[in-house]
Amino acid sequence: MKTNRLFFIDAVRAFAILMMLQGHFIDTLLNPIYRDNSNVVYQIWSYFRGITAPTFFTISGLVFLYLLLKAKDKGDDKPRIKKGLYRGLLLIGIGYALRIDVIGWLTGNFNDYIFVIDVLQCIGLSLIILIGCYVLFSKHIKLLSLLLFTLGCLCFLTEPLYRNLDLCHIPIAFANYMTKSNGSIFTILPWFGFTAFGGFLATVFFSHVHRAKFRLVSVISFFLFGSLLIQFSSLLLMKLFYWTDIELFKSAAYYNYLFTRFGNVLLLLGVFYAAEPFLKGSLIGKIGQKTLSIYVIHFIIIFGSFTGLGLKHFYSKALHPTQAIIGAIVFMVVVCIISFYYVKTNAFIYKGVRKLIRKIKN
Repeated sequence: MKTNRLFFIDAVRAFAILMMLQGHFIDTLLNPIYRDNSNVVYQIWSYFRGITAPTFFTISGLVFLYLLLKAKDKGDDKPRIKKGLYRGLLLIGIGYALRIDVIGWLTGNFNDYIFVIDVLQCIGLSLIILIGCYVLFSKHIKLLSLLLFTLGCLCFLTEPLYRNLDLCHIPIAFANYMTKSNGSIFTILPWFGFTAFGGFLATVFFSHVHRAKFRLVSVISFFLFGSLLIQFSSLLLMKLFYWTDIELFKSAAYYNYLFTRFGNVLLLLGVFYAAEPFLKGSLIGKIGQKTLSIYVIHFIIIFGSFTGLGLKHFYSKALHPTQAIIGAIVFMVVVCIISFYYVKTNAFIYKGVRKLIRKIKN
């Protein structure tokens, strides 16, 4: 089966990483007295900040499984599986490494901060789970598609059951993947749900991208289903509650941020897929190929990985809105320049990991 490269994916990743850069900068450094939910500008900023992480998780699942299915179509999926496992473990390792405080450790200050789970660990573990799903159903793509769609729905629907999960009886290193009570920013549930939906979209693209007018149908579908999820998913959940008398549907409807966020992601995918003919070879596409480097660099600069001395240490909650906006723009430009011209995080880390594995084997 002949499939096409999805150029718009890099553009979506670039948009998401840029929104993350400005979001982290402003959220970390803006004085709280200027957080006015009635202000239109602040509302727009909050909206884009809210869809950044769902977009990352969805795109991660879409890209990885799509490439894996393409490799399978060529009869060469085992190297891609192996690379995916390395990638997942690497993201988990980097996620932990970025929270190492070398200076603190040298002064005898040890704490549980290193065990806090953030986006990299969750994406890494999500990719490993996605590989497991693929291995189980690689010979039945339709079943794989159904499984991923079902897992995505279950992750979102059951969120009220694990929202306030107490896992104080198990080691914090494992508990933090399921509960935020110890400071974790992300947990594998419900965030794997976005990765699962991304994997589901990958099966759709792989099976139909070669067909005539697929882009037109996909763009219309993205906008249609995205709008339906935003406007009517809560209503549907309440209808299911009335029909079944299952309290879980009501609880999910009353705090329905997951299905609505996924609806926003679909709208974003629709915009960028419609614009794909204009994005091939563009700067924004190149930025989308450097997301790991950009993430690592920005985290070190803002949060002070390894040294404990970042922008947060000096300017936490201290900036005026004008300062924050100008600073965020400069910050995005500087981080991208460093990523493009001075730091090759992806290649450097992969090369180091491969050397380490070869030494272990020898």
